[in-house]
Amino acid sequence: MNDHQGGEKSGGEKREGKKGGSFSGKVWRLRAVTTDHHRQLARESGLHALFAAILADRGLKSVSEVERYLRPLLSHLVDPLGLLDMDKAVDRLVRMVEQGEACAIFGDYDVDGVTSCALLYRYFAALGQAPRIYIPDRMREGYGPNAPALRALHAEGIRVVITVDCGITAFEPMQVAAEIGLDVIVTDHHQARETLPAAVAVINPNRLDDPFPHKELAGVGVAFYLVLALNRALRERGWFQAPRVEPDLKTVLDLVAVGTIADVASLTGLNRPLTTVGLRVASTDTRQGLVALMAVARLRGSLSAGQVGFQIGPRLNAGGRLGQGALGAELLITDDPVRAGEIAETLEQYNHERQQLEKRILKESIEQVESQGLAERRFGLVVAGQGWHQGVVGIVASRLVERYHRPVVVMAMDGEGGGKGSARSIPGVDLLAAVTRCEPLLLGFGGHRAAAGLTLIPGALEALIESFDRAVREENPVELFQPVLRVDGECPLGDVDLELVGRLERLQPFGRGNPEPVWVVRNVRVLDPRVMSDRHIRCQLADTRDAAVDAIAFGVLPGPLGEGLLQATSRVDVAGTLSINRYNHRERVQFVIKDVRPASLESLGV
Repeated sequence: MNDHQGGEKSGGEKREGKKGGSFSGKVWRLRAVTTDHHRQLARESGLHALFAAILADRGLKSVSEVERYLRPLLSHLVDPLGLLDMDKAVDRLVRMVEQGEACAIFGDYDVDGVTSCALLYRYFAALGQAPRIYIPDRMREGYGPNAPALRALHAEGIRVVITVDCGITAFEPMQVAAEIGLDVIVTDHHQARETLPAAVAVINPNRLDDPFPHKELAGVGVAFYLVLALNRALRERGWFQAPRVEPDLKTVLDLVAVGTIADVASLTGLNRPLTTVGLRVASTDTRQGLVALMAVARLRGSLSAGQVGFQIGPRLNAGGRLGQGALGAELLITDDPVRAGEIAETLEQYNHERQQLEKRILKESIEQVESQGLAERRFGLVVAGQGWHQGVVGIVASRLVERYHRPVVVMAMDGEGGGKGSARSIPGVDLLAAVTRCEPLLLGFGGHRAAAGLTLIPGALEALIESFDRAVREENPVELFQPVLRVDGECPLGDVDLELVGRLERLQPFGRGNPEPVWVVRNVRVLDPRVMSDRHIRCQLADTRDAAVDAIAFGVLPGPLGEGLLQATSRVDVAGTLSINRYNHRERVQFVIKDVRPASLESLGV
């Protein structure tokens, strides 16, 4: 089979799934195989039988591991000195604090970056120092440290710079910093290369030579670990003596949670206690910036991971996408509720502008893919346009991945044939590896398995289109390009009640690495489907024994899933998640529909 035929077969298989499979064209697959051991473990842990599938997927093997998973605590955190170069960073920062040297925090303009900046600022301010925050202009300076900015900071009298969520591949700027006598501590989590930048310390769990096992930390998690180590060192040196007061590090965990969730870091390992406790801190209404953001987003009550990912994160990101990255950091460090409200309103407006830009570029991108039949011919998609805004191409790439189930590069082209772009991937495809194979066509690039940024050499667009597709197709099996819905198992409707769903809520926060369980209810009728707000569908699901549950499908119109639900007269199998709808002081179980297929006798996983 040649490459072109392989692309056509993949596209054909996808269309065939839409005709004979689920309404959305996905194949349903079990996340994990449940064994007798997992069923026994669920019983010994006092859990409903449905939990056996979850224990299998999470790889939990003992009652103690289950308890640790269901009750994540800060005591589960490991020693920060387990990270390479942490000792070097702490030694330099202790000297900086004791001698009162001027410090700057150099951050990325995304949520992970601004929360990291705010976290370090809050900590050093609590020590009586007010570091300078520097977030580069996305359009003018681009991502990460640059030599002119570092020179300017040095000229201001800054003697120590801490990078957060960036710097691991900033080789030339770090060399300049070393030459002018600027001490730089790099904290980052992006994939490192064999060579490290010239810095006092390079702290990154994803350094190739670092045996630190917790690779899942986001940039803000690495920054928090730096603060943990520094705070301990200062305590041991007797720094916190009256009138000095030791900062309560728990108070910044809301920033860790927001940055980690918004960066789509895996909510496993250390991130599980950090985000679980951090979300509780976020719900105490002590961070004026978060209170203001929740107000403009019309959010009430406790903040959830989903709300951070889909409502808080995009608003914090909006400033950086449109060249005002420092706004997000200012919002998170201010204690003035009036100023917080002003910034939140500004970010809300920027977010609206971002949505309009995204809508236009997405429409033009889809037209490119559809008019050229790219989804049927290629495994890796590249779309490009003149005048596309660099700040939103990453979001557009994510939307295209959702639509076509292909790794995607979206390039914002300049007037000279070059451009800057963002790439996003599908599960199982190492995006950074594919982009690395295109290195001869790039002025620069960086990222990780799921997301990357790249700058194109002028005139190399056509070569990039071919090279990226070739890299993706040659390194990955065709099965990865069939859309799949991962399900945890079957759930009889008769078992569904508030107590069960309440127990399932103990699995939160949900996100990458800790997915919300998806259950299949078999052979049910769709009763009284009705359209809400032109996009959503409410209905009831009832089984053959007349057990029923309220259900909702979000954002399914227009589309085959929504149309299929409205027209479903025969019995169907429905996949979705269980939640509690809390409204007007009442609680009701709600089934959130993810997909539907004709009622089938075949077992899951086939």
